[in-house]
Amino acid sequence: MPFTVKQASFEGPLDLLLELIENRKLFIGDIALAKVTDDFIEHVKNLGIMPMGESAHFILVASTLLLIKSKSLLPQLALSEEEKSDIRDLETRLKIYKRIKEAGKSVQELFGKDMIFGRSSARAVEPVFAPDPQFTLDKSLACLKELINRLPKKEALPKHMVKKVMSLEDMIQTLTGRIQSALKMSFHEFTAGQKGEKVGVIVSFLAMLELVKNGILHVSQESQFGDITMETKEVGVPRY
Repeated sequence: MPFTVKQASFEGPLDLLLELIENRKLFIGDIALAKVTDDFIEHVKNLGIMPMGESAHFILVASTLLLIKSKSLLPQLALSEEEKSDIRDLETRLKIYKRIKEAGKSVQELFGKDMIFGRSSARAVEPVFAPDPQFTLDKSLACLKELINRLPKKEALPKHMVKKVMSLEDMIQTLTGRIQSALKMSFHEFTAGQKGEKVGVIVSFLAMLELVKNGILHVSQESQFGDITMETKEVGVPRY
């Protein structure tokens, strides 16, 4: 639905309101432009979409009404040269818009009555695929092979087996259980089941250091690079 102005002294389209005010058939002071603007904003919200053409038209007409009302309220207002230039520019734009709108009525009446370009009488041509004579079957096969060779190749990524490594927490629990049952044990004896795995030996050594730090183990080493003896004061079930 088009936007309709609803005021105490006027109800109708926006263009008619502007025409009545310009022809001095309606006093601009009787129109509340703020309410007109609020009503238009509410009208746009109800539409759900932004009507660009109608919004531009509203801004143009509303600016004209605002200019007329400003002149009626402040006839003796002294304006700067820049403000006067802006007003003259606005008035020029409004006059151009009015001319285009009046000319549009005539164009609307004449549109479609006289055809300038009639329908072409040329026979419709169905498109047919006609390759160049030089494009032979061998050339098409060569092009197809080249295209296939340019396609990205599938790369086979190398597969690596990831071995499961005992975590430090599990190794601490294992060492705690072993040392509580044996009371005394060498580090070599504890790591004998690692089968030479460096990672297992390193994790075992870290677990031993963690237990020493917490006061659960006491370790000693008789000679440089010699075996490490681990002891505990916490008595568990002895191993035989």
